Amino acid sequence: MTAHTDDSPFSALGRVVVLVDDQDAALAFCRDVLGFRVLHDGTAGGHRFPHIGLPGQEPAGVWLMASAGDREREPAGRQSGGRPLLVLYASDLDAVRERLRRHGVRVRGERDEADSRSLHLAGLCGNVIIAAELRAPAA
Repeated sequence: MTAHTDDSPFSALGRVVVLVDDQDAALAFCRDVLGFRVLHDGTAGGHRFPHIGLPGQEPAGVWLMASAGDREREPAGRQSGGRPLLVLYASDLDAVRERLRRHGVRVRGERDEADSRSLHLAGLCGNVIIAAELRAPAA
């Protein structure tokens, strides 16, 4: 990790916490379909702590936290109010689309803009995920 610069006291993004109803299913989806790596998967105090990340992005990642009780289960899958929870960048969106189809993941919508191409999918208990391929700025 590099030292912080400017006015921020922080040096790096650690984990984004996502509530899930089923940690095993969420972990399998993220690992097998989206290509995340397991950074940590241990237990402490009777609770499981699976942390995942994208190759080359460590230590930043996602903590798949089990929802506990009805109050936490209710927002699982809708933590961002129906808006995208994650945006994942890809160098080949066509390969991403094909990988999703092979795994039976439904692509909800595709966009082709001047600066990017993207597609929406449901994952992590129904949360919306965007996969985007950025285009180089026009010269």
